[in-house]
Amino acid sequence: MKLLRWLARRSGLDIRSPKYSYGVDPVLGFTSARKHAEHWVNSTCGYCSVGCGMQLGVKDGRVVSVRGNPHHPVNLGKLCPKGLAEHYAIEAEGRARYPLLRKNGRLVRVSWDEALDAMVGRFRAVQRKYGPESLGVISTGQLVTEEFYTLGKLVQLGLGTRNYDGNTTLCMSTAVAGYKRSFGSDGPPGAYEDLEHADVILLIGANVAENHPILCTRLEENKAKTLIVADPRVTKTAMMADIYLPVKPRSDLALINAMLRIVIDEELYDKEFVAAHTSGFEELRASLAPYTLDSAAQITGLETALICKTALLYANAKAAFIGWTMGVNHSTKGTETVNAINNLALLTRHIGRPGASPFSITGQCNAMGTREAGFTSAIPGYRKFESREDRKEIARLWNLSPECIPTRRGLAYPDIIEGAVAGKIRALWILGTNPLVSFPNIDVLKHALGNLDFLVVQDGFHPTPTTELADLVLPAAIWGEKEGTYTNSERRVSKVNAAVAPPGEARTDFDIFLALAGRLGCKDELFPGWREPRDAFDEWRRVSAGRLCDYSGMSYAELEASGSIQWPFPPGSRSRASATRRLYGDGHFATEDGRARLLPTQWVPFPEQPNAEFPLILNTGRTVEHWHTRTKTGGISILQRMSPRAWLEMNPQDAARLNLHAHDRVEVISARGRVSRVELRITGIVAPGQVFLPFHFVETNANQITQSAFDPISREPNYKQCAVRVERSPSSPVQPHRNSFRNHSAKGGSP
Repeated sequence: MKLLRWLARRSGLDIRSPKYSYGVDPVLGFTSARKHAEHWVNSTCGYCSVGCGMQLGVKDGRVVSVRGNPHHPVNLGKLCPKGLAEHYAIEAEGRARYPLLRKNGRLVRVSWDEALDAMVGRFRAVQRKYGPESLGVISTGQLVTEEFYTLGKLVQLGLGTRNYDGNTTLCMSTAVAGYKRSFGSDGPPGAYEDLEHADVILLIGANVAENHPILCTRLEENKAKTLIVADPRVTKTAMMADIYLPVKPRSDLALINAMLRIVIDEELYDKEFVAAHTSGFEELRASLAPYTLDSAAQITGLETALICKTALLYANAKAAFIGWTMGVNHSTKGTETVNAINNLALLTRHIGRPGASPFSITGQCNAMGTREAGFTSAIPGYRKFESREDRKEIARLWNLSPECIPTRRGLAYPDIIEGAVAGKIRALWILGTNPLVSFPNIDVLKHALGNLDFLVVQDGFHPTPTTELADLVLPAAIWGEKEGTYTNSERRVSKVNAAVAPPGEARTDFDIFLALAGRLGCKDELFPGWREPRDAFDEWRRVSAGRLCDYSGMSYAELEASGSIQWPFPPGSRSRASATRRLYGDGHFATEDGRARLLPTQWVPFPEQPNAEFPLILNTGRTVEHWHTRTKTGGISILQRMSPRAWLEMNPQDAARLNLHAHDRVEVISARGRVSRVELRITGIVAPGQVFLPFHFVETNANQITQSAFDPISREPNYKQCAVRVERSPSSPVQPHRNSFRNHSAKGGSP
């Protein structure tokens, strides 16, 4: 509650102002603008993965207000600043309204018939010339599940290319790979409710206070917990901690391995559970020999007593929760770090019980939906490409020959881009993502896109840096204009509803996919009788039946009535739709032998170490006001006023050494490029030798300097650590010395 009030103050929203007519809410402190809506439409937030229930106020065919749904189990009526302003995105400047085709070097308005004919004709021409897999498709985490399910079938079976992935690989593929390796399947085992039941909560590289604010209300409600936060930067979440672990960048794996060694050496692990339900214990024990307290202290920068205290608190807890986000995932060692986290939970049996879970907090609103149903890294229903039985089963469900189903996944997102650089990918379809801002080492991406014969970008907004390069722009509906479902980080499925029609000639992604299938001649075979998202949902229910991610007992009516339902939810579960569901409580895992795997992992230094030319370590991340590349939030004036531009955080020691002062404009330079004229903030939030830059802003794009380094297992980028130097911008005058802490903005303040 205190956190949300702080967010309101930080947002600069005057809840008494007649200009905005904000009403006071006893919990949140403010609500969305009261515009006397004629009726309210229930839906789910389209930003992060928390999955907050919302109500959209409609008047005269326009969404004029939003408010939290007080009956939704995730947020109980609360919303963060982005959610409170989300309805402004619907009528923001820059909505894509009409199909645009490049002719004579210019994008010109065309009919949908001409646009779709051009798309199919050019794709097929490229595939005839270079082979079916010369076509690549890069999707998003923000479509509804029904659209992901439809798109996967369309790409893999209609267009006939396996080279299909989503931008979720840039944020969550590490968690997916880690869960699969440890437990045999994707799927976060726990629930948000665990934050209220745990007596020890360990957050690693997870700034939930700014990235998932509503989850912090659950932290605040748990008065009995000990909150431990491991992060190189003193984030808002770190400021809430009982114990803060200021780990050196990318040393989290060494910390966890040292904790594992303490748990084993002190015999604090659950011997019966480990013997009966896991494999690989002896191999894990042997692999931990290098991780003495002294070596871990040297790697992490933590005192040995603090490492030991953390290990003992976790191991002796009645119920311990480990949560992580991008601080773990954005690493070349991310998957192994997730495996080490899972090892710790398994040894101590902090899994499958109230309060006890290794829990990946997902990034996008429906990243879980594409993981389950999207047909990218797995066949829908967490089936494996390599499994003959899985291929036969899905072919039977789809009334197809098993030979139609791919036997292995295609290229992951970074490898699709590398394929375009090498000339192997010659046409590309990008949906609902803006890689010209979000992809690491942006010059590589520019080279890749420049090599293409044909680029299609399907988005709700134009122009964006990516749509401006397209040969064809397809205008798509966004949140508030479409129907379907989202699945959040705790596997909770919620309904998404259309409150208004898309602008101009924009269409829902679902309708675009069916229209393309008709032109490809595969609609009747792949989507027989489909007319609306409900048809896709009903088929997905059948496809998921009996799988770990079982939706088969759900229906749109049940979702509307109950607010949301966690999977697994087979038909017999109808009477307990509101129940909390955890995975692996019976000790049975989704592996061939039913045992979880204890996997040895090894820490190594991050790929690009600082040196004399580039002596500082760059960290990147988010701010509460903005979302990803600001395609949506950049057009919302109230959020822009809260956070209008990027900034660079630097420790006072480094600033003094470089003769830099607060509010100077500086250049951030790596071996790959530079970010120019970014405002300097001098603060103890970052440690000496480190700097922090938010990644949302195209004008000062952090990915001009990040590196092409990827996790070898998950293919997720190592966004978080690269070597840079900082210089005063040529046109920035030398400022008189000032007290940098007094001049530092509220972003460094305590909640």
